[in-house]
Amino acid sequence: MARNEEKAQSMLNRFITMKQEEKRKPRERRPYLASECRDLADAERWRSEILREIGAKVAEIQNEGLGEHRLRDLNDEINKLLRERGHWERRIVELGGRDYSRSSNAPLMTDLDGNIVAVPNPSGRGPGYRYFGAARKLPGVRELFDKPPETRKRRTRYEIHKRINAGYYGYYDDEDGVLERLEAPAEKRMREEVVTEWHRVERVRREAMKGVMSGEVAAAGGRGGEAAREVLFEGVEEEVEEERKREEEKREREKGEDAGREFVAHVPLPDEKEIERMVLERKKKELLSKYASDTLLVEQEEAKEMLNVRR
Repeated sequence: MARNEEKAQSMLNRFITMKQEEKRKPRERRPYLASECRDLADAERWRSEILREIGAKVAEIQNEGLGEHRLRDLNDEINKLLRERGHWERRIVELGGRDYSRSSNAPLMTDLDGNIVAVPNPSGRGPGYRYFGAARKLPGVRELFDKPPETRKRRTRYEIHKRINAGYYGYYDDEDGVLERLEAPAEKRMREEVVTEWHRVERVRREAMKGVMSGEVAAAGGRGGEAAREVLFEGVEEEVEEERKREEEKREREKGEDAGREFVAHVPLPDEKEIERMVLERKKKELLSKYASDTLLVEQEEAKEMLNVRR
């Protein structure tokens, strides 16, 4: 069997091809100016032909191995065809045809980073020069598509305070009522605890003041004496104990120094119980002056004078 090339070169096939070309009309050239076309169908046909040429050249310009000069020529030809297409579309509208400039389908494209984005000015109907395919990576062109680094502008004090309102300070927290419902049980419990503690302290304070009026605070025992000490002599017992220890050490040191020598006292000296009573009396006065008012102290003195109570 003969090969396909031999079949195509055979006399019969060449004769048939020649006859078909004779019957075919001469190829009609596209008018140079769109305004020369008077038929709407012809205008649509010329527009479709331009679109096919644009598609073929756009597919060809994707090849980066064509060289810089060939890529630039292809890009120029595509831009020229885009402008020509715009002329034919305007002519179609003038002849009463469809307005292709108002197409709602936005085509997509892939940028240099591999992201799919919308084609800017997809119709090519506006002013400006466009780059396609590998022409976008040519020297001097790539820099046009590089986005400048975003410089983060520092906010001024005015811009910072412009967004601050009463809600920033928590003044709107109680408007929805959620916080109030959550805090109500805890607030009630804390209030009851504070009130109970206040009543306990007041009760103990009254008992302690009764003991002070009767002069039995220091010698009081049992539950009442402990309650009085808790309120009036809080932190005083340790000081009394330390002072008593210092007095004992001082007395022992004096005894060691004066050992073998008889000591003659010309004035009556207080014993250990008397010193403790005097210290407690002094601390009691300090606490009363701190927590009691002047009126209460005057009434206390008057009551002691009437009852003939020794200080």
